[in-house]
Amino acid sequence: MKLGEIQTLRIARFKEFGAYLEDQEKEEKAGREGSADAVLLPGKQLPPNAGVGDLLEVFLYKDSLGRPIATTRKPFLTVGTIGRLRIREVTKIGAFLDIGLERDVLLPFREREGELKPGAEVLVALYVDKSGRLAATMRIYPYLEKAEGITADEEVEGTVYGIRDTGVFVAVRNRYFGLIPKSEVYGPYRIGEEVRVRVMRVREDGKLDLSPRQKSYFQMGDDAALLLERLEQAGGSLPYGDRSEPDVIREAFGLSKNAFKRAIGHLLKEGKISLTDGGIQRK
Repeated sequence: MKLGEIQTLRIARFKEFGAYLEDQEKEEKAGREGSADAVLLPGKQLPPNAGVGDLLEVFLYKDSLGRPIATTRKPFLTVGTIGRLRIREVTKIGAFLDIGLERDVLLPFREREGELKPGAEVLVALYVDKSGRLAATMRIYPYLEKAEGITADEEVEGTVYGIRDTGVFVAVRNRYFGLIPKSEVYGPYRIGEEVRVRVMRVREDGKLDLSPRQKSYFQMGDDAALLLERLEQAGGSLPYGDRSEPDVIREAFGLSKNAFKRAIGHLLKEGKISLTDGGIQRK
């Protein structure tokens, strides 16, 4: 029997407060009833007309006293899987998350990423801690899988789970490893944010390089529209041009220097702007 997993167990015997379940394979190998480890299924969880020998699909966790217990309720997550859970309460030791069972699961503070607020949803993986209890972690990298069925230039959805100097880490479809490299980060992100991004490259190891932007020939029209909007807001002129530093452009527009120059070229070709000594001006 494995904690934190859904499994099929056999009813071995009944008590006033419920039934004890045993692993069928272990029982058969043991050759006598009661020799295998047994776990309690509370009476309120028993199906009608259940009898000795019946097989039940149950989930195993631990009660408030640390004793293994079974439930026929299906949890939102099992050990080793990733999903979004709602924060019920934040305490001094961490946050308690609703896993769909009678007891909540603890997200220890050492396993968090970002701020924890009651009522918010967080992307976590479920694991068994050193004390043998179920726990949750927002550090989900070890639980992510190699991408399957995803190709370059495809648009995918995911959840931001980490922000580092190397870029923004995204759980694509809350399952696969994805990274928005620092060179493709044009604005702020937050932990837990759901994003739609383009797959720039599928690496040999199955990891995904991502970008929030389309290919340049698709993106150029949107970037040009952004520049026109900013020109309108600024009264028709802006103090930016070919000599502006890349960091200044990124800060002002959320664009790379190359994307900015392509947008300017597009607007010049359409006759919508002109270049001045001080920057760009709308015609």
